[in-house]
Amino acid sequence: MDMSEHRTDPLRRLLDAVLDEESRTLSQMAGLAYTSPFHLSRTVSARSGEAPVALRRRVTLEQAAWRLQRGAAVTETAFASGYDSLEGFTRAFRKAYGHPPTAMLPHGERGHWLPAPNGIHFHSPTALYVDAGQSREQSSGNVLALMVQHDLDDIALLLDATAEIPADRYRHVRMARHSPRGWDGADESLAQVMRHLVLSKEPWLASIAGEAEPDLSGPDDPAALADRHEVTAPRWLALVRDIDRRDAWQDRIVDALCDPPESFLLSQILAHELTYSTHRRLLARWMLSDAGIDTTHLDPDPILWHRRRTGDLS
Repeated sequence: MDMSEHRTDPLRRLLDAVLDEESRTLSQMAGLAYTSPFHLSRTVSARSGEAPVALRRRVTLEQAAWRLQRGAAVTETAFASGYDSLEGFTRAFRKAYGHPPTAMLPHGERGHWLPAPNGIHFHSPTALYVDAGQSREQSSGNVLALMVQHDLDDIALLLDATAEIPADRYRHVRMARHSPRGWDGADESLAQVMRHLVLSKEPWLASIAGEAEPDLSGPDDPAALADRHEVTAPRWLALVRDIDRRDAWQDRIVDALCDPPESFLLSQILAHELTYSTHRRLLARWMLSDAGIDTTHLDPDPILWHRRRTGDLS
């Protein structure tokens, strides 16, 4: 981070001190931030909703979970995370995640983010993303953040709505030969539409991160797709926020997963995904209605969604 960013964002300067590799105690954090422990604790707690030591512990565990998902050994991860013993690390990890570190299988479907009262998480490969829109008022003014969050929340809402549909109605062909995006395959049934809504972002995430082509097979029932969405949604949101924070929308990637490889602007990728996701979310509502499901509670209007989210029901 350059000095101009430190000058314009005092909170980020404090957070950098909290999360520095050498900061293990509140006094060390304060020393790196050139402030008193009292001021550091009061400011970080008030602005982030989380005490400095607790924030550091959570983000460190998120980083540890991310390492384990990529094949790191538990003992190696424990000491790399600053724990003095494997037993202490295992206890802290189990308390935070509800399962031992060994259950964080490499490339498994468990997410590495923990619940947080703010937008501060560990984000691969080494970047910490700090949500500039931590307050409702700030997030209301960012139309990009609003559209992306609405898209993810709306997919989750539709998955809930499909959960109780009998399998025959879920897989019934309702729009023969409909294929808005040729390489995905048909969107003729509710099952196909929901599958594409959930899986569509995974190849982009892999391409941008330089990962192997994702496995898009597996069950497509609503429960399985909901589990998969829980993993993909925070990764997608973190990616978009990180690109926006760095103003990197004109950056270009070469997608090696395409045959032949093709280049895309990051701005093109997001516009592309939002366009097709919007179409599919509206199509899913039509199919739900056609299947005899009451959709009056599934209004897709982002205005109503944002009012519910912020508690502004006026």
